[in-house]
Parts: sequence; C-alpha cells; structure tokens
Amino acid sequence: MAPERDSATRERSPAGATAAPRPRAPRLDQPRPPRRRFLPEWDPEAFGRLSERIARFLGTGRFIVWMTVVIIAWVVWNIAAPGHLRFDPYPFIFLTLMLSLQASYAAPLILLAQNRQDDRDRVNLEQDRKQNERSIADTEYLTREVAALRMGLGEVATRDWIRSELQDVVKELEERRRHDGHVVFPAERAERSPGRDADDR
Repeated sequence: MAPERDSATRERSPAGATAAPRPRAPRLDQPRPPRRRFLPEWDPEAFGRLSERIARFLGTGRFIVWMTVVIIAWVVWNIAAPGHLRFDPYPFIFLTLMLSLQASYAAPLILLAQNRQDDRDRVNLEQDRKQNERSIADTEYLTREVAALRMGLGEVATRDWIRSELQDVVKELEERRRHDGHVVFPAERAERSPGRDADDR
C-alpha cells in the first residue's frame, strides 16, 4: 500500500517541482519581531511638553489680545479694502474655517496637557501619602519614647522632689525645736560623741 501512495503522489506533482516549505511556528521562548509601523514615530514626552507649552500660551491674555487684533484687522481689511484686494469677503468663510481649525487643535492639546497634569498630581499625591505615613510612624515612635521617658523619670528623684523633701525635713526639725527647745542634729551628735566617751571613762 505504501509504494502505491508514493507513486500516486509522484504522478500528481509536476516534474522538477519542490514542496513548499511549511511556515515556522512562532517560538514561545523568543520575543516577537517588531511589526511594521506605517505612522511616523515620535517622542511622547517631547510631544507632551510641546502640548503643555501651547496650552499654556492659549490660556494667557497675550493670546487673546493677539487673536482679537488679527480678527479685527481681518474683518476691517475685507470690508474697507478695495474689491480686488479682498481675499475673504463677507461672510468671512475663510476666517470661520481658520477659527474652527484652531479650536479643533486647541481642544485636544488642552486635554493632553490636563492629562499630563493629572498624572503629575497623582504622583505627587502618592508621594505625599507616603510622606504622611512616614511622619505618622515617626510621631508614634516619638510618642512612645516620650512616654517611656516619663515613666522612667517618674522613678527618679527630681530637683523639685528633693527640694520639697528637704523643706519637709526643715519644717519637722523646726517643729521639734519649738517643742523640745533644742534639737541635736546628727552632725553635732557625731562631734559630741568622743567627749562623752572620755567623760564616761
């Protein structure tokens, strides 16, 4: 059976013809080859900065003043100038087209600038949140340290406590002196003790 199939395939294929190579399946361990791009490539960051500059200029009073001056000059020229010098007579269709074109480009540029500003605000907000978390952690740590110091200082004799204790001792000695007439301090007792020992002898 196998020789008959081989002979049949040989008869069907024309003489001198070679079998078409099979397309290779893409390998999963290798990256895909880059696709052809019909649009020109540009730097998104540079284009974003340019859009921000344009949007920032569109939002200034200088742009409004210049646009007003150009429109007034356009209208006055096409009304007061001689007929053969008017390039956009009433109803100023070309001026309307230019203003529509300017508005159609200004709106996406402003939206792009707003998106970039939103991204920056989001990053700043995330950084502020992390900074606040670190500040809260530092504050809690300092609070615990201060509480530990207070607890430690509560067991240490402070100057005010020693002063109050000495004042209490002085008051007590004064009361004894008033009551007994004379109070022998420990230092005087130590000085008098050798004399008493000699008398006793």
